[in-house]
Amino acid sequence: MKRAVYVNCDGLCTDWISAERTPALAALSARGLRCAEHRAIFPSVTRASAAAVATGCRPIRHGLHGNRMGLLEDGRIVVRDAGPPDFRGHMRKALGRTLRVPTMSQRVAKQGGFVAYSNVSPGAAYFLDPDEHGEVRHRAGSYGPGGLVVPPLPVKAGLQGDIAMADLFCDEVLRGRPRAISVMWFGDPDLTMHNAPIGSPAHMAALAQIDELVGKVAATVDALRAKGEDILLIVGSDHGHETVGNGINVTAWLDENGYSALREAGQLGFATQGTATLLYAIGEAERVVQSVLGKLKDEPWVGGIATGVELEQLGIAPEGGLVAGISLARKPEPNDFGVAGQRWAAFNGSEFKGLGFGQHGGWGPDETRPFLIVDHPAGKPARRTERTSLIDIAPTILTFLGLPADDMEGKPIAWG
Repeated sequence: MKRAVYVNCDGLCTDWISAERTPALAALSARGLRCAEHRAIFPSVTRASAAAVATGCRPIRHGLHGNRMGLLEDGRIVVRDAGPPDFRGHMRKALGRTLRVPTMSQRVAKQGGFVAYSNVSPGAAYFLDPDEHGEVRHRAGSYGPGGLVVPPLPVKAGLQGDIAMADLFCDEVLRGRPRAISVMWFGDPDLTMHNAPIGSPAHMAALAQIDELVGKVAATVDALRAKGEDILLIVGSDHGHETVGNGINVTAWLDENGYSALREAGQLGFATQGTATLLYAIGEAERVVQSVLGKLKDEPWVGGIATGVELEQLGIAPEGGLVAGISLARKPEPNDFGVAGQRWAAFNGSEFKGLGFGQHGGWGPDETRPFLIVDHPAGKPARRTERTSLIDIAPTILTFLGLPADDMEGKPIAWG
């Protein structure tokens, strides 16, 4: 059986890959296809990105707006975090579904199966297979086909959990019970970068550790290939990071500008996405949208606003009350470790980590530049300069497996 393995190093911008900092990734890049112009989706956040990897489509098609999403519940817009385990239940109740399009797991349910090991938030893990066609392992709870309860992934969040997960993945999945598609999603370096400055010793240590784990997976795949197994290995990331130089409480901004009544009525609100935010408006609030947007354009924390067709071009639809996507402002000054660029970050409460740490979510220059390496013995070392995206991963995998992918937004990447 042919099989494909995808490993995601959450938050790793392509610029941090080098022979000195990440020798295993550099070696893999040198022997495989390096997609030099790989790009994130908008919002450049993990939960929507996981759905994009799973479906080969952007939010405009798969329907998960971001890390947080406004849902119409009892005539009100309720902004919910997509990270907790119960978000899928809220989404089904509000919309009658989870994702609008099939996942890779659904497509291979009777063609060799799907498994994912993930150490990010439960929501990001579960949206790799939200309707339970395959197996998803996570520390908050795991399931098999049809929702069959399986043991939770016995790891903790953070680097030590990533180390333990990599060992389990190599033993239980790669060498143990092969599936047509196997996914492993590391929580780092993203988790470290949300809690330490970009370029700091903590960031460099996390980068080195994840690189070592990628090397372990690659060595395991190589050993299986030597025994005759036909395995496509893809290693990438979902987004990069930029330094938080300032923060804005967007709920407080609505109240300060006279919109508190509409907000409290559930007719106007923001779903924060780190260095971006999504604006929702329904009912009476629809009459003041242009006023809100006009005030936003004059704010120093706003870098760009997309509505209507521009929003659709970014890959997210004005639907379900969503009226605008906002990427927050950036200034070029470096942080304390010499890394250029500092961003405003949007928050409503406890999600704000503070100044100086890494963040992402908008369409800034560093947060939207993940990396992608495609490795197979039949391929030659190459560097692709044509644009690729997260949505190209699923069609590449399905094409390798000999399965159709013509109804996806993404296109298969030629690596042979």
